[in-house]
Amino acid sequence: SLEEKLRTSSDSELLLDILQKTVKHPVCIRHPPSVKYTQSFLLELIKKHEVVHAEPLDELYEALAEVLTTEEPTQCHRSYVLPSGDLVTLSESTAIVSHGTTGLVTWDAALYLAEWAMENPAAFRHRTVLELGSGAGLTGVVICKTCHPRAYTFSDCHSRVLEQLRGNVLLNSLPLEPEATADSESPLVTVAQLDWDEATVPQLSAFQPDIVIAADVLYCPEVTLALVGVLQRLSACQRDRVPDVYVACTMRNPETYQLFTTELGRAAIRWEAMPPHSQKLFPYEEHLEMAVLRLLLLRHLNM
Repeated sequence: SLEEKLRTSSDSELLLDILQKTVKHPVCIRHPPSVKYTQSFLLELIKKHEVVHAEPLDELYEALAEVLTTEEPTQCHRSYVLPSGDLVTLSESTAIVSHGTTGLVTWDAALYLAEWAMENPAAFRHRTVLELGSGAGLTGVVICKTCHPRAYTFSDCHSRVLEQLRGNVLLNSLPLEPEATADSESPLVTVAQLDWDEATVPQLSAFQPDIVIAADVLYCPEVTLALVGVLQRLSACQRDRVPDVYVACTMRNPETYQLFTTELGRAAIRWEAMPPHSQKLFPYEEHLEMAVLRLLLLRHLNM
């Protein structure tokens, strides 16, 4: 559609407008995306221009030259505009594995779960949410901005991930406790260190979650077993009720997924796949098979 519009336009105003609203946008200048991503974007824009126009567009080449002389840092930013107009910006690692963890980047199921949450805000409204394995924080930031929870706890176990998480929460103007105040506009937000292997029932009870979520945490057998263990302990936290649990997963390894469902059965945790949401808002691979599972915890009083 862009090439068609360029063919019917005699000047370059459209491309200059795109340039100003992307690479030259104030958000991208203040919080730059990765150099590699920006370079690829500009090359694609130049290629589309050259298909229909003989004369080069100086502004595009000047922007590309500036990027080509920029060294790729270890951290970059990803920014998203939500349907509400709210902006989400995250600082992330430029490497998939950094500091010995994969938790410094946003994974596909986190984007998928954020989309699902925006279509199902009632599941989170005025409720206390505990997120397991928050990573870069995309899902939680989106829920805090669009679903109006009463309180939200981001959690992870890696010190560098927790440091980045706190920065991303503040980057998105979500006040962290103790600075946060209970009001109708902003949830009480906490970033907590939580090791699934070591978390005790009293430690988990202190979060008092109404709803527990996790995204893209089924990537190896050890972590999968630890997740089921912490879910069992969560079922013992409150005598009168158990939290609702939603786990978003990407079907990368059938054996890991099979292990998860098998261990859920052994732990007497029933599960069901939620109906897929209708609107795709975030950029992730179209061919990936993803799902949001609702887990039905049973109350265990003597753990």
